[in-house]
Amino acid sequence: MLILVLGKGKTGSLVAEIARERGHGVRALDIHENEHASALTAPNLAGVDVVVDFTAPEAAVENIRAVLALGGRIVVGTTGWYKHLEEMKTKAQVRGALLYGTNFSIGVQKLFQLTTELAQLEGYSFSIDETHHTSKLDAPSGTALTLKEIILSVRPGIEIPIASHRIGDAKGEHLVIAKSEHDTLEIRHDASSRRGFALGAVRGAEWLAGKSGAWEIREIFGQL
Repeated sequence: MLILVLGKGKTGSLVAEIARERGHGVRALDIHENEHASALTAPNLAGVDVVVDFTAPEAAVENIRAVLALGGRIVVGTTGWYKHLEEMKTKAQVRGALLYGTNFSIGVQKLFQLTTELAQLEGYSFSIDETHHTSKLDAPSGTALTLKEIILSVRPGIEIPIASHRIGDAKGEHLVIAKSEHDTLEIRHDASSRRGFALGAVRGAEWLAGKSGAWEIREIFGQL
């Protein structure tokens, strides 16, 4: 497989490294080499099986549009662009393929499943606490918003406060808290490195190859 990685930051670089370790061909472009998706042309995408995006929200939108317009397949680990999600899903249903998610970590996918179970408890209030590195652009994190969405799907209409912290080079910490008058339960995911996110994205790219349509990582997690 040939994977084109968009973004040469910390996570993008790990995606390229892990893809090579798993036997794939890799090309990579940083945001300056692909300004306004200018490098995503038919000649440049010829032979590319899947594009993986770890850039910035505005760049991701342009990249998704360009890849799908050419019938390409793209995995998007960038967050903060979801106001355009329905547009992108519609485009992917017509041409190309899109796999997106707020977090590609296998451990976080399990956190999502456990949060669904936790939300079923009666008599509890819920809150979320998240910590990331200072260069993360969006707050709350996409993962925290997904956790809130999961709880609301079980407990519609309740208030779920999110506390966001940006500290140093924190890899990503998420804490779901359920509190009653009798006790407190917490589910925590603490990332010790970015390799978990990168590995999940590469496995997602392997799954997406040859497919058409749009999926959220939680939908196909069990197939990875």
